[in-house]
Amino acid sequence: MDGIKRTFAQCKREQRSALVTYVTAGYPTPEETPDILLGMEAGGADLIELGMPFTDPIADGPTIQKANTIALKNGVTATSCLQMVRDARKKGLKAPVLLMGYYNPLLSYGEERMLKDAKEAGVNGFIIVDLPPEEAVRFRNFCTKSGQV
Repeated sequence: MDGIKRTFAQCKREQRSALVTYVTAGYPTPEETPDILLGMEAGGADLIELGMPFTDPIADGPTIQKANTIALKNGVTATSCLQMVRDARKKGLKAPVLLMGYYNPLLSYGEERMLKDAKEAGVNGFIIVDLPPEEAVRFRNFCTKSGQV
């Protein structure tokens, strides 16, 4: 979370908007994703949303739905998403990364386990599109405890 706060503070000092980019993990291939993250940063991205593919991405439009389908056909899982972040960090990625996705895969993985593994991989936070704030109390508490909001 600190990396996210620092990034927005820096953008504010520079009197500019933050550039937040998005890519689905594993699209077009899992092997290319770490380099895509690095390319986004090199192109000026201040923060990167890395989409965790899901079988029923109802909150997304057709482009992201198609990318999810291809990523899932490529065998992408929550575990491999975390590995893509690790690989990008090893190659020098500095920009904060937020995992963006749906609650079911996170719940299946295990909330506390995901927070521990995500922190170790270099993830800075989460956007869970189908987890309303009033239902997210437990997850938010876990995030606060681990430093990832």
